[in-house]
Amino acid sequence: MDAPQTIEKTNALEPLIYEISTPGRIGVNLPKCDVPESDLPTELMRDDLKLPEVSEMQVVRHFVRLSQLNHAIDTGFYPLGSCTMKYNPKINEDMARLPGFALLHPLTDTAGTQGALALMYDLQTWLAEIAGFAGVSLVPAAGAQGEFAGILMIRKYHLDRGDAQRTKILVPNSAHGTNPATVTMAGMEVIELPSDSDGNVDLDALKTVCTGELANQIAGMMITVPSTLGLFESHILEVVEAVHEAGGLMYMDGANMNALMGVVKPGELGFDVMHYNLHKTFSTPHGGGGPGCGAVGVAERLMDYRPGPVVEIIEPDDDAPLYGLVEPPKTIGKLKAFWGNFGMHIRAYAYIRAYGASGLKDVTRHAVLNANYVRAMLKDTYHLPYPRICGHEFVMEGRFSDVEDIHALDISKRLMDYGIHPPTNYFPLIVKEALLIEPTETETKQTLDEFINVMKTIAREAHETPDLLHEAPHVTPVRRLDEVKAAKQLVLCCAPVMKSH
Repeated sequence: MDAPQTIEKTNALEPLIYEISTPGRIGVNLPKCDVPESDLPTELMRDDLKLPEVSEMQVVRHFVRLSQLNHAIDTGFYPLGSCTMKYNPKINEDMARLPGFALLHPLTDTAGTQGALALMYDLQTWLAEIAGFAGVSLVPAAGAQGEFAGILMIRKYHLDRGDAQRTKILVPNSAHGTNPATVTMAGMEVIELPSDSDGNVDLDALKTVCTGELANQIAGMMITVPSTLGLFESHILEVVEAVHEAGGLMYMDGANMNALMGVVKPGELGFDVMHYNLHKTFSTPHGGGGPGCGAVGVAERLMDYRPGPVVEIIEPDDDAPLYGLVEPPKTIGKLKAFWGNFGMHIRAYAYIRAYGASGLKDVTRHAVLNANYVRAMLKDTYHLPYPRICGHEFVMEGRFSDVEDIHALDISKRLMDYGIHPPTNYFPLIVKEALLIEPTETETKQTLDEFINVMKTIAREAHETPDLLHEAPHVTPVRRLDEVKAAKQLVLCCAPVMKSH
């Protein structure tokens, strides 16, 4: 891939929609009102709400133009570590838009929803089989909500047993940031565990806690497998055993199931509860704020605590069983209006149905192969803090020992000049200047080779012309922003004063 031009370019966008406003223009012609007209409540009206007056064509062009400025998996490589930004097969979208699904009202009675309920029942069954659990709830609407459900189930399990003193959750320092936040939201406390020199949880530190004076206060442990370093925990069975012997339960963050499908079943490793990210591993649309699905799988002892409702067969029949929505007897309650993000269930169902068991195993094999290929090709150019075979992603440092003032952010901004979305920056926190890279299984070797060449080119630029990186991006509509100021002084409207690039 050729290096992009670095000459100064204009960053002027097309006129903002406020600036093309003309009094009297309207964007839509409503049909003649066929019901009695009434005044709007005055308390809902705002005199200072100066909306633009534009035509329908101007509105369409404005928003289509904005959409074309966005980077998307459908337009370019998206190696965003920990997010599994894989390509979403369009057949899944077609299935979700079938009128019988898309137009089904959530309050339709059981008799009128048997097809949808059968799909949800099969998806629950398949997800349980894939991860080795006794059962699944599809209700949680995101990975973080799935985490929350898991910890609430663990808490209620201990409370029902009279173990109210179990309020501590062990969390590795390489965990997703949502893990400690989830623990706090559930009214419990985090005990952070260090990592060892190989990137695993420090087993000695874990056993010290699990056999010490806090042992009877341990409710459980949250851990991501593979970890957010992209590494499979070498002694995961010993980790599970130590926590169980202390009386705690094991929660697995399933955000990285793309490295395990068809190869490892977390339930068989001893995990008691895990959330799946259907919007990552099972290829439903991801990004832009959702929607998502953080379905939770549980071991037998937590089956009664699942968030409801779940789908069960309420009248068995080999030819035409009757499905219904059921609340588990000790449920932690509802987490989502209605029955979860049903559109995500359809897409995941279509994805699993299309691949089958052997296909899902191939997904994992190719995701791991792609990540290790990129890792191996870049290991002599960038420093790898944990030079081990990785899972579906790996972390490297975005800095060079022989070049001052080059940071991960500079490398990521320069990647944008080459039409590549930056990888995850500065995470995991335990790696300085971290770049977390996940190519996923859907990218070709050609794309990976282009990415590798670009990363090597940027490394060379960092040594020879570092200002190229410091001033990047050069070719995007908006140049580098003051990210600290942008985070602290948000401007959330598209007023004309914003036309300053």
